[in-house]
Amino acid sequence: MTPDELRGRTKSFALRIVKLYRALPKTPDAQVLGKQLLRCGTSVAANYRASCRARSRAEFAARIGIVVEEADESGFWLEMLADGEIVREELLKDLLQESKELTAIFTATRQSVRGRK
Repeated sequence: MTPDELRGRTKSFALRIVKLYRALPKTPDAQVLGKQLLRCGTSVAANYRASCRARSRAEFAARIGIVVEEADESGFWLEMLADGEIVREELLKDLLQESKELTAIFTATRQSVRGRK
């Protein structure tokens, strides 16, 4: 994937997270889990965008590391919403898959950058 395609993909992921958050029940547990998801899900896109503007390979690797952590954490909060029976798992299936794919893509990117010294 090109950087532009990944920017679009991460932005789309963030927007889907925002829409999910808006649709969550207004119960305290749903809102707490939802806010955690909202923070890390949107952070994936913001930090990837920042990594594209990195001034050095070290800065790029550091930002990509944050993207990996946030994408993986997004998957965790999505699982919590499903396991806590706040949202039906089948409704989260695509978002969960996307968080796993983004985690894998950026993990491979980080390993590739670390390998080039």
